[in-house]
Amino acid sequence: MRRSFALLAIAAVIGCGPKRPPVVSTTSPGGGAAAGTHTANTSAPMPDAAPLPVDSGPDVQPLREDATTGSEILGGESGEGGPLADVYFDFNLASLSEAALATLAKHAQWLKQNSNTKATIEGHCDQRGTTEYNLALGDQRARAVYDELIAKGVDASRLNAISLGKERPLDAGNSEAAWAKNRRAHFVVSR
Repeated sequence: MRRSFALLAIAAVIGCGPKRPPVVSTTSPGGGAAAGTHTANTSAPMPDAAPLPVDSGPDVQPLREDATTGSEILGGESGEGGPLADVYFDFNLASLSEAALATLAKHAQWLKQNSNTKATIEGHCDQRGTTEYNLALGDQRARAVYDELIAKGVDASRLNAISLGKERPLDAGNSEAAWAKNRRAHFVVSR
């Protein structure tokens, strides 16, 4: 069993595309590591020019002022009840595509403009593979998104990265189209 797990871990590392910088846990005010959070080493922030408004559309939605959590925050129509669109991944990969990077640039801008919000990034996988493998891959996907948002200037204290593996599929179908919908990083925004 240990050998199987070790081989699975090695396969996960090899199959996940280019290496990213090491991830360091954030520390809570008490000095201990905050559970479930991850940060990347970043240099001092560069002074920004006045922020440009984020276009509404399929990637980001307006924030309702009277909302407090979950789907209430959504100001427009969206299939998953949140203002930030999901980011999708190729099979067995945690690397960010050009489309994902473009979406995350908008997400970072939106998060900076809505500084009273926090976001949990959920890493999801399709139904293929073991539970353990998909939890590890979901974690790598959530961390890739987390690291990219931090690199784009979002404060790490406002983000949390978790893995749900294959446990909460968006589409329970057994086809490539269904599986593609499930290989994603999903955002849960709260105040």
